[in-house]
Amino acid sequence: MKILVLNAGSSSQKSCLYEIADDGLPNQSPLPLWEAKVDWTHHSGFAEIEVQTAKGETLQTEISADRAAAIAHVLDTLWSGSTQVITQPSEIDVVGHRVVHGGQEYQQSVLIDKPVKEAIARLISLAPAHNPANLEGIEAIEKTLGNRIPQVAVFDTAFHAQIPAAAATYPIPYKWFEQGIRRYGFHGISHQYCAGRAAHVLGRDLKDLRLITCHLGNGCSLAAIRDGHSIDTTMGFTPLEGLMMGTRSGSVDPGILIHLMRQEGYTVDQMDQMLNKESGLKGVSGISADMRQIDQAIAQGNTRAQLAFDIYVHRLRSSIGAMLASLGGLDALIFTAGVGENSAAIRAAACEGFTFLGLNIDAEKNTHSPVDQDIATVDSAVRVLVIHTEEDWAIAQQCWQLLKGA
Repeated sequence: MKILVLNAGSSSQKSCLYEIADDGLPNQSPLPLWEAKVDWTHHSGFAEIEVQTAKGETLQTEISADRAAAIAHVLDTLWSGSTQVITQPSEIDVVGHRVVHGGQEYQQSVLIDKPVKEAIARLISLAPAHNPANLEGIEAIEKTLGNRIPQVAVFDTAFHAQIPAAAATYPIPYKWFEQGIRRYGFHGISHQYCAGRAAHVLGRDLKDLRLITCHLGNGCSLAAIRDGHSIDTTMGFTPLEGLMMGTRSGSVDPGILIHLMRQEGYTVDQMDQMLNKESGLKGVSGISADMRQIDQAIAQGNTRAQLAFDIYVHRLRSSIGAMLASLGGLDALIFTAGVGENSAAIRAAACEGFTFLGLNIDAEKNTHSPVDQDIATVDSAVRVLVIHTEEDWAIAQQCWQLLKGA
C-alpha cells in the first residue's frame, strides 16, 4: 500500500510517500520513498520547495504560487522528473492529512467526506492558523488527484478526546462549556506515537504502563497516559495554554490580560500577537525562541537567557508533577520533539526535580544524542526515554489501519 501523507502548517508543509506491505505494519518506521518540504516564510508569495527520494535524488526550487498550486507542483515531482518514484498518480492508495482540530465530534481518524470537510471548516475559529491550511491541502488533493483516491483526516485533538470530564472542563460558567469551550489538548499524534514506541523500546504492554510524554518543541505540551489513553494534558482550549514555549507564554493569570486591555488599551489582536508570538523563551530572553541560542547566551553570562531557561524548567517540573498526580505513579518519563530530543540540559534539569522518586538518569547516555533509548540508570525506579517523534509515520499507520479495518 502506498500512502501519501500531508502534514500542513500555517506557513509550511511536509509531505511523505510511504510503502507498507499488506501483511502488517513494521515495528519501526521505514524510510519514505519520497519526501518534500514547502516553505512560504522567507519570500512573500513564493514557495521554497525541497524534494528528496530514498535513492538520494534531490530537487530544490522556488516558485510563485499559492498553497494549492504549490501542492500540485510538488505532487508532480512524484511521477515525473529526477525525483520520480511512481509512474502515475493512480499508484497512490490513500492520502493522510494531519488536521489540528477535530473538536468534540472526532475522537479517531476518519475517511474524509463532505460532512468531515464541513466540520473542519466549522472548527477554523478554534484553530485559525492551521485548520484552513489542512482544508486547503485536502481540496488541493481532490483537484489534483480527483475523488477516486480516499483521504483520511488524522486529528491532533483525537488522542485527548476522552480525558475525564474533571480534566476537560474549565471552572467557568457551565453555559460556556455547552458552547464547546473545554480542554481539547494538542500534539495528540505525537503523544500517541511516542507512547507506543516507548512501550516497544521497553518491551512492555502499553496498557500496563503509566507514562508522561513531554513534547518539547517550539510548541510544548505534556500528556499523562494510562492504559494507552490520554487522561490529562497541558494544552487546553487552544495551544496557548500550559507550558512555557518558544514564542507562546503558556498559562498566565487571565487577570493580567484584563489589566492590560483596561489600563494600556491593548486590542484583542495585539494581545494575540504578544502572547503567541512575543512571549515564551523569546519574550523573556529578548534573544530567541530557539533553545540552542538560549544555551549559547547563558554560556556568555546573559542573565535574561538564564532566567528564561529557569522559568522553562520550573514550569516543566510543575506540570510533570501535576501529571504524576493524575496518574498516581509513573513507569516512564518520555522526552520528544526538537528540545526534548536534543537538549541534554533540559532533560537533566527536568529529571533533577524528581530524584526523590528514585528517578535517576545516566549522565553519559543523556549527553550522547540518544534516539529511542532508555537513558535512566539501571537502578532508577522510573525509566526515562528519548523518543524521536514521527508524526508523518504515525499518520501513515492510522491510514493503513483504517483501510485495513483494524
